[in-house]
Amino acid sequence: MTDVIVRARELVDSELGSAPDVTRPTALREATSLAGRIDHTLLAAATTAEQVRQLCHEARQHGFASVCVNSRWVPLACAELADSPVMTCCVVGFPLGAMSREAKAAEAFMAIDAGADELDMVISVGDLKGGSLRAVLDDIRGVIVAARGRPVKVIIETCLLDDVEKAVACLLAVRAGAAYVKTSTGMSTGGATAADVALMRAVVGDELGVKASGGIRSTADALAMLEAGADRIGASASIAIASGGSEGTTGY
Repeated sequence: MTDVIVRARELVDSELGSAPDVTRPTALREATSLAGRIDHTLLAAATTAEQVRQLCHEARQHGFASVCVNSRWVPLACAELADSPVMTCCVVGFPLGAMSREAKAAEAFMAIDAGADELDMVISVGDLKGGSLRAVLDDIRGVIVAARGRPVKVIIETCLLDDVEKAVACLLAVRAGAAYVKTSTGMSTGGATAADVALMRAVVGDELGVKASGGIRSTADALAMLEAGADRIGASASIAIASGGSEGTTGY
């Protein structure tokens, strides 16, 4: 793992120079309970308003950290959670991360205007794999500026990257001023693994939080991610996880 991180630092420093000091939002203090570390997630294309209301009801009932929804549903989620400690988290550039930097920043800006407390953005995976590290960095920074002080989690889509690329993506998130790095969208070829979480934690140290998401379906899955170094869990099987069980084999 050390060799991977050293190689990643060499690549980033050679293209971008030494890392400047950045100001990042402080990651919100993580709860001690398992439920309080979960972002209760519903990102399906066919999501309805009634399903979002139910998601918010469940989040209140179980004490989840947030509900995580697409930007279309941020106003409704905020209204449903108005008198609750549960946050509204919005995905940005989801699930591909392949739209223009301006479009991604605009979605982030509108989500914050609508009341979102946190943003989970997808990086430009193609730029990362093509070696255009400045483009990836600027893409992340655009969302962070649009977030206006709200925490941004940077989804690096680990299943599409080798270990050096994962480490590079994490280093770019650190440079950009993100609050967290996040494993996956849950919509690609794979989800979170304990090995990836451990690598991400090793790269970012205590500077950033780490969120594991994608394919976490049971309490055992979630605890393995926390043991590996995750601070937050993204899941649609949140109720089963918080209740000590498991739920199926598919879904976010």
